[in-house]
Amino acid sequence: MSEKLKGKTFAILATDGFEESELTEPKAALEREGATVHVIAPDKDSIRAWAGTDWGPSYDVDRKLEQVDAGDYDALELPGGLFNPDALRQNEQALAFTRRFFEQHKPVGAICHGPWVLINAGVAKGRRMTSYPSVEMDLRNAGAEWVDQEVVVDSGLVTSRKPDDLEAFCSKLVEEIAEGKHSRQHA
Repeated sequence: MSEKLKGKTFAILATDGFEESELTEPKAALEREGATVHVIAPDKDSIRAWAGTDWGPSYDVDRKLEQVDAGDYDALELPGGLFNPDALRQNEQALAFTRRFFEQHKPVGAICHGPWVLINAGVAKGRRMTSYPSVEMDLRNAGAEWVDQEVVVDSGLVTSRKPDDLEAFCSKLVEEIAEGKHSRQHA
């Protein structure tokens, strides 16, 4: 285990229908670097994964959204999947929690359909980002510059397209968290 992220606490915000690898692989990568990682969900003690093409196992939730504050965390990750970000982008408490990371200039990672949450939180405008291809027009309509790359970094915001990009996504996420807060305000 590395000590690169020792003393850092990381939030993964998810609910039922998250793409399993997009939660488990970043969590493992951050923990290997010494970070404490909390899986946070709106109102459940466990959440069920989407594992590629069907429902997967359930995962324990460390904290309920109502129990946490963005100020307690050094960074945030939003896994994709179809059902998970669609539910979170309709949850005002999840959107407010996400917004606070941007207000505090903390690193945020979003992969696959995860950027839907960023759109509804009002933090995508003026950002250079990527996502699952079907989210491209949503991001463009929200004022983001969409690019087709495995990983894109914009002042602490790390985005990737799909599970195949997880190695690059996790590497950049660790790098951005290690750097700490970023000074750029979002548009």
